Parts: sequence; C-alpha cells; structure tokens
Amino acid sequence: MEFNQNILGLQPSRSMTFMVKAKQLQAADPEVINLSGGEPDFDTPMPIREEAKRWLDAGYTHYTIGPGLPELRERIARKLREENGCGYKADDIIVTPGGKFAIYLAVRAAVNPGDEVMFLEPGWVSYPSIIEASGAVPVPVRLRFEDGFALTAEKLEQAVTPKTKMLIVNYPNNPTGRVLNRQEAAELEAFLLRHPDVLLLSDEMYERIVFSGYENVSPAAFASVADRVITVNGFSKSVAMTGWRIGYLAASGPLRAVIYKLFQHTVSCVSGFIMKAATVALDCTAEIEEMRKSYERRRDRFIGDLNAIEGVTCAYPEGAFYAWVKFDLPGMDAAQACEFILNEAKVVGVPGDAYGTDDCCVRFSFATEESELIKAAERIRTVMERVGKEG
Repeated sequence: MEFNQNILGLQPSRSMTFMVKAKQLQAADPEVINLSGGEPDFDTPMPIREEAKRWLDAGYTHYTIGPGLPELRERIARKLREENGCGYKADDIIVTPGGKFAIYLAVRAAVNPGDEVMFLEPGWVSYPSIIEASGAVPVPVRLRFEDGFALTAEKLEQAVTPKTKMLIVNYPNNPTGRVLNRQEAAELEAFLLRHPDVLLLSDEMYERIVFSGYENVSPAAFASVADRVITVNGFSKSVAMTGWRIGYLAASGPLRAVIYKLFQHTVSCVSGFIMKAATVALDCTAEIEEMRKSYERRRDRFIGDLNAIEGVTCAYPEGAFYAWVKFDLPGMDAAQACEFILNEAKVVGVPGDAYGTDDCCVRFSFATEESELIKAAERIRTVMERVGKEG
C-alpha cells in the first residue's frame, strides 16, 4: 500500500514522546520527577467548570454550526482589542479544537506545494511537521543562545526567498521563554513591509503568562501589516484548559474566508458547552493572575538554583513556564545530556534538538510543585558536581 508521502515522512512529536516516556518511568519508579510536559498543574478554575456543567445539564450538546458562538467570538475580539491592541472584529474569529489545529488550518489553507514557510528556532516541535504535512518547505531561522535569541532583520533576510509564503513566530516562546519586545516587533513590521507577499502567523498561546517587567507585543497591533497577520491563541496554558481542546485564530478578509472553508470540511464546529465555558474563562482574570504569580515564584527559585550549579546556564524566562537549560557536558549533545540527567538524576526533560538547536540544551517545565523543582535542581547539582570531580 502507498500512503501520503508528506505524512509518511513526518517525525513523531518529540515532546509528546517524552511525556509518554515520563509517565511510564514514573509508574515504574515514583522517584522520577517529570518536567517534560507543557501542561499547567492547576485545576481548571471553578467558574469555567460550573458553566460547562450548567450547559451540559441544559442539553447543549448538539451541533453549533459556524465559526464559533457569536458571544464567544465577540468576547475574544474585545479581548484582542483591549489587551493586545488588535483591530479584529467578531467576524474575523474562528474558534478551533485547540491552538494546534488553528495553526494547521492557517498553514494548510495558505500554502501551495513548494512554497516556503519560515519559522524561528529554537521553536515548538510541531511547526516543521505541520508545514511539511501541508506540502510546503520548512525554513528555520536560527536564533542564538549567545545573543539571547534576539530576532533581527539580518536573520530574517538571510532566510527569505522568492518562494517564501509565510513566517511563523511564537511569543512568549516555547522553549526559550523570550517575549516579543517593541524593538523586535518593529523589526517584524519592517520585514513584512519589505516583503508584501509574506504572511505572518503569530502563535501567542502563552501571552497571558508574562513575568514582571516584560511586555509581549502582538504583531497584529501594527495597522500597516494587520491584514497579513494570523493571530493564534487559546485557553490551554493561561486558564489550565489543556484537555478541553479549545483555541482560536483571528484573520481578516479573504485570508479568514479561505481558512474557514477548510474548517467547514474538517471539524464542522467546536462543542457548544465548551465554548460557553470558554466565554467565562476570559473573565477569570483573578485566577489567571494567581497562576501567573505562582509560575513567577517557581521560575525565580528554580532558575536561581540551576544557575548556582557549575556547568549549568539558564536565562530567566520572560514568559511561559519553561527553563531552557544549557549543560556543559563535554562529548554530549542535547539528546545525550537529556538521557544522562534522566538516568543519573531521575529528572525528565526534553532534549533541545527537538526544538531545533545544536546547543547542549534541555527544556524543563516549571509548571509543577515547587518542592519537586527544588528536589530536581538538587539532584542535578549532585550529578554535575560528580561530573566535575571526575573531569
């Protein structure tokens, strides 16, 4: 039998693979600490759960034909205007079963075979696979650890070609924790103005998890390029709704229309009772802030403990809930370092090469109890001290 070659050639998701492996290891050995997953350790806030139950009890379980409930799309558009400075209207919003599918819809609807799609590295593991599954060519824009993963015009211009159809950016970034600051956002705007045929997909899934002293800029806030920006966001990370599978994209005019055609022929709609609950989620500002503050406290402790270890370097993330940790382990690449830390310290991370880097880096999630993070850092310290003595 012959299968679709684009799909057949895809690599499995490395982050999902390590999450499964971590659960298997924990089942066999309770001492294993799992810092591999990209999932909040909080319960979904009670007002959201109560709203979902209310509509379930009311029998709201049938098709909700269209791009999403009008009241939810209105609320999302208001959020994007008030919090992000974007000029989207309710008619620009499509509610999707998770942010990942929103990205797939946008890429698949926009590209033709042979088109090139630029994306930033280190970056989320699924971007190149989604691009390949859509028949396009992934083109990485490699940002450097030594430069603090700064986004520059030079880096972008080195990767763009006449075949470039789209650029994907993700801020706050998974895995580095960088946010898109004003200067870099201006660089993006200027790049799009120099290349009027290039679309921008802005993945902002972590934009409500930004730490004190930082601001994350939404590219669609720039009126000069807003009609070419697709903004993707959702509820999984900021409101601890990973299992609910609800996200959204915002795009204007013909761009939104072609994406919606594909939406109609794939998922038809999102569950009505979940959309009712998501409308409430956007107003859970106190719960969102409580979670953000908790992540910030964990960040401060965990990153501080890691940086106190000889041979370990980690910048304080500006947003999201990941530590992007560089290890000085001569002779080891990222995959070997990750395996070494797992075997010797019983701490599970995800190797940096899964996110597209040659550096000896491992991603650890600090969306877990602080006591576990303290224990993980201490174990890593013990292992690295032993390496230093042996070296």
